[in-house]
Amino acid sequence: MKNRDEIVFGIHPVQEAILSGKEVDKVLIRMGLKSYGYKELMQLMHEVEIPFQFVPEEKLNQITRLNHQGVIAFISPISYYPLEQVVQAVFEEGKNPLFLVLDRITDVRNFGSIARTAECAGVDAIVIPQKNSVRVNSEALKTSAGALNSLPVCRVPALPQAIQYLKDSGISIIATDSSSQEAFTKADLQKPTAIIMGSEDEGISSTVLNLADQTVSIPIMGSIASLNVAVATGVILYEVVKQRGPH
Repeated sequence: MKNRDEIVFGIHPVQEAILSGKEVDKVLIRMGLKSYGYKELMQLMHEVEIPFQFVPEEKLNQITRLNHQGVIAFISPISYYPLEQVVQAVFEEGKNPLFLVLDRITDVRNFGSIARTAECAGVDAIVIPQKNSVRVNSEALKTSAGALNSLPVCRVPALPQAIQYLKDSGISIIATDSSSQEAFTKADLQKPTAIIMGSEDEGISSTVLNLADQTVSIPIMGSIASLNVAVATGVILYEVVKQRGPH
């Protein structure tokens, strides 16, 4: 069974958790569920844009053997920040913005490692989508060595709209793409920048990639096709640190 402090189960307890303002990462719902309160829960999740997934009952039973009533919610150990609020605050503080956008990265340990490096490199916030993204749980928090307690994470309904907002705010969008002929060291990272990293197996989605102002790649000298995404992120972020000079 999962850590008890990470989950809430049962239709009414999940509703109460959402209404009380808890950060609900995701809700699992038994396929074919039609019990009392189901429609109200679905309406509530749609209203506050909480990701949910229909799964077999066996999946729910693997998480807890207690009476889950066909509904289990995962509670995040961190609070998410509105992207617009973070961007505004960064500019008001007179900082040179640096954002990290993660597309389709689902491994919690990679995410935790990325967050740790991002915090050390002075990233202002990490941006992740609500769907097809990592669930920020206690394992991610532990792997981040506590970085997720201080580094803002912005979870957005749609990544393309969030990226367009960053662009409209005067932030340059740099995407890493293995097919790019431009080395990452050639990008101008001294100006306000948002760096997009994609998953190792799927990369960055075409919709997101098309919004980039520039695509870059990390040269690979060996026979392995790519770096681990957490390592690749560290390489890119410390090129930003290098270009922006001593602090």
